[in-house]
Amino acid sequence: MNTPYGGSLVNRIAHDPVQQAAIRDRARTLPHLTATARELNDLGLIGNGALSPLTGFMGRADYESVVSDMRLRSGLPWTIPVTLAVAAGVQPKPGSGLAIRDEAGGLWAVVDVEDVYEHDKRREARLVYGTEDELHPGVEAVYQREELLVGGPVTLLPREEHPLSLSPAQVRAEFEARGWNTIVGFQTRNPVHRAHEYIQKCALETVDGLLLHPLVGETKSDDISADVRLRCYRALLDNYYPSDRVMLSTLPAAMRYAGPREAIFHALMRKNFGCTHFIVGRDHAGVGSYYGTYDAQKIFDAFSAAELGIVPLKFENCFYCMRCEGMASRKTCSHDAAHHVSLSGTTVRALLREGKLPPREFSRPEVAEVLLEATAEETRV
Repeated sequence: MNTPYGGSLVNRIAHDPVQQAAIRDRARTLPHLTATARELNDLGLIGNGALSPLTGFMGRADYESVVSDMRLRSGLPWTIPVTLAVAAGVQPKPGSGLAIRDEAGGLWAVVDVEDVYEHDKRREARLVYGTEDELHPGVEAVYQREELLVGGPVTLLPREEHPLSLSPAQVRAEFEARGWNTIVGFQTRNPVHRAHEYIQKCALETVDGLLLHPLVGETKSDDISADVRLRCYRALLDNYYPSDRVMLSTLPAAMRYAGPREAIFHALMRKNFGCTHFIVGRDHAGVGSYYGTYDAQKIFDAFSAAELGIVPLKFENCFYCMRCEGMASRKTCSHDAAHHVSLSGTTVRALLREGKLPPREFSRPEVAEVLLEATAEETRV
């Protein structure tokens, strides 16, 4: 099984009751900040080791290095800034502490402040997201943040998670129990259609197991809800996959929609979960027309295989070919697009709103039925 990124899994969650009580007592004496949904997603992933080797939110040196060079100051490849913003009225100093709370006032963690610094939002947008356009959802989130960032290690209180939201340590233990040594990870924020199924099964031919690892943290408001997506995954796995070769677990991470840079970020997280391979398909983590179709695959060439420690499996756009009578890509099919069944999300949503199922060549009927039911529920509301 793959080693964690940086050599070992980070664990910043206080499991000892005495330590938990000490954190709560300390938090009462500290100024607090109300974290955003994205920051809380990041906080949880730092705590359970999914973002190893990070032990907290980035200080200035790591932040600047990641934004400009796609590396931590240690030299390890890292492509997405993981930062914590504070409101103008909060003026922490290095050596102090802050209590991190959610919008309801619930205590999540304490951060030991090591660095306080301002950041250039437009520079971050341009270098990380490839655009300064505020219509890009990731860029919009950057622009909405406060001006001041704080960096330092965090200590979290344990929280009740969704039964499918397993930590890297738990996923690794399950891989070991199943005897898997080579595992391919698949990132998704959408229901799995036939093209996804095809590339997953192609990858599964070469490894011991598949980790279907949907992202269920903060996403765009028009993305399909996590609950509906999970029902789709269940319907697919129950009917079309070998149960002893596939594992479903959720990742409570926020989508940045950062395209190429986020593809690396997603791969490194899956390395921490024990994956040895990672599927990178068409327009991974993209949105709109901000990125080239295969930019998310090309970025892996900027790093050596030894540096990343996880093998990217790069797949072309796939489709059902009526002439071939099966799934294919341009690498395996010679027929023109008139014979291909490949629908846009807009087209699929329009069919569902009309009460129609997408064709079987595009989506398994069991999955389509879940989406149809969910669309009908939304219409009634």
